[in-house]
Amino acid sequence: MSSYGAWIIGLALVYTTILIILGNIVKKKATSGESYWVGGRNFKPWMVFVCITGLFSGSSFISIMELSYLKGISAGWYGIAEMVHVLIIAVVLIGTFRRRMMVTVSGMIGDTFGRLSMGIAGAITAFTFPMWSVATALSFASAVSAFTNIPITISVAFAAVLLLIYLQAGGMWSVVMTQTANTIMFFIMFIIGGIAVFINPGIEGLKHLAVINPSMYSPTNVGLQVIISWFATFIINVLLAQAAFQMALSCRTPEEGRKGMLMAFSANFLFVFFGVLFGLAAQVVLPGGAHGMVMIPKYLATVLPAPLVGLFFLGIWACALGWGASCQFSGATSLGRDVTGAINPSLSDNQKVTYTKWSLVVLTLIMIVLAFLRSDQAAWWNVFAWTLRNGATFAPVVAALFWPLGTKRAAAASLVLGFISGLSWYALGHWDPVKFYYNIHPVFFGMSVNMLAMVLVTLIEQAGKYKVGGSLTTVRKKAALIGALVGALALLSIAIGFNWLYTKGLFGLAFFLVVLGAFIMTLSLTTKVEEGIETSEESCVAK
Repeated sequence: MSSYGAWIIGLALVYTTILIILGNIVKKKATSGESYWVGGRNFKPWMVFVCITGLFSGSSFISIMELSYLKGISAGWYGIAEMVHVLIIAVVLIGTFRRRMMVTVSGMIGDTFGRLSMGIAGAITAFTFPMWSVATALSFASAVSAFTNIPITISVAFAAVLLLIYLQAGGMWSVVMTQTANTIMFFIMFIIGGIAVFINPGIEGLKHLAVINPSMYSPTNVGLQVIISWFATFIINVLLAQAAFQMALSCRTPEEGRKGMLMAFSANFLFVFFGVLFGLAAQVVLPGGAHGMVMIPKYLATVLPAPLVGLFFLGIWACALGWGASCQFSGATSLGRDVTGAINPSLSDNQKVTYTKWSLVVLTLIMIVLAFLRSDQAAWWNVFAWTLRNGATFAPVVAALFWPLGTKRAAAASLVLGFISGLSWYALGHWDPVKFYYNIHPVFFGMSVNMLAMVLVTLIEQAGKYKVGGSLTTVRKKAALIGALVGALALLSIAIGFNWLYTKGLFGLAFFLVVLGAFIMTLSLTTKVEEGIETSEESCVAK
């Protein structure tokens, strides 16, 4: 192991020990189920800020920095798409979910559609979160491997165990304490990285890159279809971002939660800027590498002494922990609170907290197993997780919020069929994270089946109990118009540019938008017969 590797590992151990101590200091605050899962809803805006920053901005930074080494400034679109995601949640959804006193998305599904749906949704949600955790941990482990002989799988296992240790103590209070420390490390990392760029290659070196490799400064170098897919994925995910909701809804009021998220939105500009900057600098000094997260530490080693490189990668370690801690804790909440509650509704909150702690152990083991199963492709786990979770839970969440006509059987059917269809489509493509079956992303296929199942089963089961049209509120009329417009435009794009869409891998998205348009129209135009001008409209307006 080189001196650089020794500093990276040594600082990571010291830092994580501090996080474990901090987690145990706040243990006394987690005195009940609500205080353990959502901090007793006593968070201040700055707490939401550090939580959301650690969750989204840190993980985005790793992705942007790694990709910018290969594709240049166009990698920044990933961070911008994530910022739009945060902005929509903050401006549109915080109030709605807080009024429901939501803890988890799977719990909200269960509140509307019963124990069976809650159990299915909770299990799917819980077991997909370790996939996102391991994807980011693998990226960090790749960087560590540049200076050490530590196998990537061992690094991931080490990260998983450390997450378990400090999350066990104080739950959401442990999360906010550690995310505060992580956010401090982010800004130290920016300063150290900025110094490295100033030393070499400097402004002149970055200008020279534009001359010898102008594609690195092209805003679409990563591919237009990839950029569109990023935005589509993040926008679709706004209703399903359970970890983000769990953090933001820990605030005392919706307004304070919104303020904290807007603070995180603003700070994310720095993560996009520095992520791109560091990737470009590494490309100037050490061009031609295949993996950004391997070349960037090597670049830093040519400029900075070992202690500073160790501090920089302590920031990367904080990014991995910030994302992993939030994912593991939120997944454990779904498993320990919702799944066990579905199996045995008589459990007390204290018993569910105990099960949540045991669930953290289960998800830790799963995270380690996943790392050993496929350690060479972090992107594979991201695609797999998006496909399974979003393909299963999208339609039930929308129906729980906006469609009183939806039934328990329809919710259960859409969860199961969406999950199976997305999984099957991925399998038909031989599990390739880039080359999908018929060039259609499995998440769009799964979500389309998910919506169709929700609508068809409900309409069949509720036959004679609903009407189409009639006296509708302005909200429903506008929603129906938007649905019709989205569906029509998507259908028109398929008719006019099918070959282009198929070649670029966008046909699946276009087809999904057709189904989404029909889904929105159905939810907007169908109401229960006995409601007249539905009293449920009041809840829709409130939402």
